[in-house]
Amino acid sequence: MKGSERNLLKNLVISDINFFLRFSNKLSANLSLFNKETCIFALFCQKSVNVMKTLFYKCILLCSLTGLLICCNTGTKMDLDNKIQFDSISVEKTYHFFEVDTNPKCSLQVNFIYPVDYTNHELLNLIQQHFISCFFGDAYVNLPPGEAVEKYAGDFINEFKEEEKNFKIDVENHGFEMDETWYVKEQSTSGKIVYNRNDLLSFVVFKEFYFGGAHGGHQYNNCVIDLKTGRKITEDEIFINDYQDDLAKIIVDAIASSNNVEITELEDIGFFNVNEIYPNKNFFVDETGITFTYNEYDIAAYVVGAVSVQIEYAKILHLMRRDSPISEIAFR
Repeated sequence: MKGSERNLLKNLVISDINFFLRFSNKLSANLSLFNKETCIFALFCQKSVNVMKTLFYKCILLCSLTGLLICCNTGTKMDLDNKIQFDSISVEKTYHFFEVDTNPKCSLQVNFIYPVDYTNHELLNLIQQHFISCFFGDAYVNLPPGEAVEKYAGDFINEFKEEEKNFKIDVENHGFEMDETWYVKEQSTSGKIVYNRNDLLSFVVFKEFYFGGAHGGHQYNNCVIDLKTGRKITEDEIFINDYQDDLAKIIVDAIASSNNVEITELEDIGFFNVNEIYPNKNFFVDETGITFTYNEYDIAAYVVGAVSVQIEYAKILHLMRRDSPISEIAFR
C-alpha cells in the first residue's frame, strides 16, 4: 500500500471514530433524558469507541515497525536452502574364504546418501551420477543408485574371492601358522552433506578400510555441485589464471598456523617437502570458505593423518573469479 493511500485510510478511520466519540459523549451528558436501556447503550458505545481507537493506533504502530524491518533488510542477500531431497541405502556384506567361518573374511558397510528429488528433474540424474562417482567410482555412474550399490558390493566380494586360490596354497605350504591378517579386507563407506544452499551442494564421502598389514587407512573425497547446471565445480572455475603458486602459499601458511608452528618446522612434525604442497582439487565450499583435504600420505606421514585446511574467502578473494559458480557466497 502506498503512503498516500495509508494516510487516506487513516484519516477516514479517525473521522469515523471521532464521530462515534462525539455521539457517545452527547449521550453520556444527557443521561437524564433517556431511559435505563438507552443510558447503558450510550456507555457501551463510548467504551467500544475507546477500545477501537486503542486497537487502531496499535495496528498503525505494528505496520510502521513491520515496514521499518522490511526497509532494513532491503539489499541484504538471504541464504536459501536448495529444493532437493535425499535418501540413503545401507548395505552390509560379509564373506569368509570358502564360506568357512574360521577362515579370513571380507566385510563391507555402505551408507550411501543420494538425491532422490529436485525441482529441476532434468538435472537430477546428472547430480546422482556425481554422488555415485564420488562414492564408488566412475565405473558405476550409468547405473541407477540402488543397482550401483549392489554391483559395488558384489564386486567387492568377488575381488576377495579371487584370493581364495592363493590362500589355499599358503595353507598347504605353511599351515594355519601364517599371518592370516594379510588376507583380511574390511571397508566402511559413508557420506555427509556439508553445505546445501544458494544453488550449491557440497558433500564429503568418508572411507575407512583395512586391507591387511600394519594398520588401516582413511580417505576423504569431496565434491561440490552447481545445482543450476548439475555440473561438478572445478578449481579452474573458481580461481583466476595462474592461481596455484599464490594459493599454495596461503594453504601452507594455514597448515603451519593450525599446528602452531613455523612453516620451516612443518617437516619436523611429519610433513613432507612443503614446497610440494599445492591445491589438490579435493575441496568443498560452505558459507565461510573453501576447505581442502589431503588424505594420508598425500603431504605427510601416516601418523599425521588426513589434513583439512579451511581458507576463508576474505583471504583469497584476490585469486577468485567474479563470475565463478560460488561468487554469490564468496563476494558478500
